[in-house]
Amino acid sequence: MASIIFLILAILLCSRTSGATSRGGGLFEASAVEKHEQWMSRFHRVYSHDAEKASRFEIFKKNLKFVESFNMNANKTYKLDVNKFSDLTDEEFKARYMGLLVPEATSSLDSYNTVSFTHENVTETGESMDWRQEGAVTPVKNQGQCGCCWAFSAVAAVEGITKISKGELVSLSEQQLLDCNTENTGCGGGYLWKAFKYIINNQGITTEDSYPYQTSQQTCYSTRSVAATISAYETVPQNDEEALLKAVSQQPVSVGIDGSGAAFKQYSGGIFDGEYCGTYQTHAVTVVGYGTSEEGIKYWLLKNSWGEQWGENGYMRIKRDVDAPEGACGLAQYAIYPLA
Repeated sequence: MASIIFLILAILLCSRTSGATSRGGGLFEASAVEKHEQWMSRFHRVYSHDAEKASRFEIFKKNLKFVESFNMNANKTYKLDVNKFSDLTDEEFKARYMGLLVPEATSSLDSYNTVSFTHENVTETGESMDWRQEGAVTPVKNQGQCGCCWAFSAVAAVEGITKISKGELVSLSEQQLLDCNTENTGCGGGYLWKAFKYIINNQGITTEDSYPYQTSQQTCYSTRSVAATISAYETVPQNDEEALLKAVSQQPVSVGIDGSGAAFKQYSGGIFDGEYCGTYQTHAVTVVGYGTSEEGIKYWLLKNSWGEQWGENGYMRIKRDVDAPEGACGLAQYAIYPLA
């Protein structure tokens, strides 16, 4: 008799638990539908037909669930939020917004890559550096759905060294690199060093105003007036955050990073710890500073090219001095900077 009563109670408990789970799932589903509509309005997203909307909603819902689950962990040093990328799969996001190609060895960077590391003997790096405060960083730009992060990263580094050496901050033309740098493949991807090499061989690069960005590769017009020049470029010793610190203390530096994955994609603020990324470099950004948070966490300050609606107004703080020599998300594996 006792065993029968126990069985009945177990069935009732299971039924109640199942109902609660179902109701919980239903509540999330309803909330996700409402949040998707709000998200569509916020980012002006219009789908061509109901079937596309339904499929994109499923992707959005998966990303939303990841964001909300992640943010429930109070121990994390950063937060996520849905953004303009939240109806894309990780694979779609990588295909549309990455585009960095990385040389197999730095020895392949040809004669313009000088042998020495100019900043090797820097002894004073200070507790922090923010090249924005020094007037050496232009406003955050937006590459759109074109895999030319390499052009934006290289241009930001050239803008920085031009300001430092010449005293004037000028927004330079990514479109010129996109159109005229034939050793790279436009929106199909490119090497940072080949972008610098083009600027050297072309005897400079023009302004963004005179050669504005078009979000796609166009016909090359290389006869515009020159606004900035560089003489060479150098790589930072690989897998050496201390060497990278020396370089960034002197100028903004272009780096490769693993920018794929749901966490990087939907980063909204705080110090990214690299837990959800690997070391295969898919994306190019520019390190424009470093510092230490109030909680004592050391970080790099990265300028991205996905517009101001991503991250901290277009920037990311990412953990510095991590245990792995290649740095968080591999950012210390391939760092390169231009020389005036």
